[in-house]
Parts: sequence; C-alpha cells; structure tokens
Amino acid sequence: MKYRLAALLLSMTTLAGAVSPASAAKFDIDPVHSGIAFYIDHLGFSKVIGVAQEFSGTFDFDASKPDASSLDVKVTVASISTNNKQRDGDIQGAAWFNATEFPDITFVGKEFKKTTDNTGQVVGDLTIAGVTKPTTLDVTFNKEGQNPWDKSHVVGFSATTKVKRSDFGMKAALGMIGDEVDLVIQVEGREHKG
Repeated sequence: MKYRLAALLLSMTTLAGAVSPASAAKFDIDPVHSGIAFYIDHLGFSKVIGVAQEFSGTFDFDASKPDASSLDVKVTVASISTNNKQRDGDIQGAAWFNATEFPDITFVGKEFKKTTDNTGQVVGDLTIAGVTKPTTLDVTFNKEGQNPWDKSHVVGFSATTKVKRSDFGMKAALGMIGDEVDLVIQVEGREHKG
C-alpha cells in the first residue's frame, strides 16, 4: 500500500528530454519539496488519504541517457499518517504494515524506459512488510535547472502507480476497505554535494 515511492519515488529519473547537464549527476531527494500520498477506498463512500512524512532517497539521472538511471528510496512506516491516531495505530500493527518487524518500505529502480520526450516508466522492486513485488511507476519529467534562490542544480518529477495491498500480505477488512491503493509521488532532487 505504499509508494516508496517514491517515492517517492521517484524513479522518475527515467525521463528525459529536458534541459540536461553534460553528464549524469547524483541527486538527493529533497523532503521539503517532495511528497508521497496514497488513496484507498473506504466502504465505497470515499477514499481515505494518507501521506508518508519521513522518506529519503537518491537517484542518478542524465536526461540524454534516461535508461542508465538509478533510484533507491526508503519510507519510514511509522511516519505514515491518515490524520487519525487510532487508524494510524491500527495500520502500524501486524495485520497491516507490521512496523515493529518491518520499519521501512523500500523501492529500488531496476529498469528505466522513456516513452515520450517528458514521460517514462520506472520498473523496480517495491518491498512492504517483508514482501517484494515488481512495481511500475508512470513518471512525468517536470523540469531540470537551477534553483534561483540557492543556485543548486535541481530536477523534478511526478509519478503515479497502483498497488494491491493484499499482494503484500495486508488483507485486513478486504471487502470493506479497498485492496487497490493509488500512489501519487512528487519529487525534487538536488544534486549531491560531497
């Protein structure tokens, strides 16, 4: 049920076409200007919205060679919030994320495909609650350039995907709470220094 989204995330590293630097660069995901959100059906009445408040990751990206990208993202399960303490406590438990035994969700990009000048797909391994499944992110390349405030080299992507929580062993309340989870990821990466 997560998006590691991400991250995440972020794999978005895939795309290309934009204003590109001379060679590949390593980027750190900027948590202040990035976000991971999910939507899950509640009894057919509405979709509950949740967010991951703590995540980190890095990716390599060269707009002229998107297929040579890399992506590695980690989400802290305890940071997942649905804006309700009781529900958040429930989803940390063994029937859902089992945060005590599996404190992190991870996504590692394996294959990066350019589909148009500013879109692509990132295929990778998503691991939730100790279960790893192949997952595809649909990614849009937003922009690459210089941040006007601090002059840092920044690249940004948007990504979406759908996962089934039951694929990761989370079968609590199936039939009442949705199985399919929509993930929405926004990522700004700052070129790594040091």
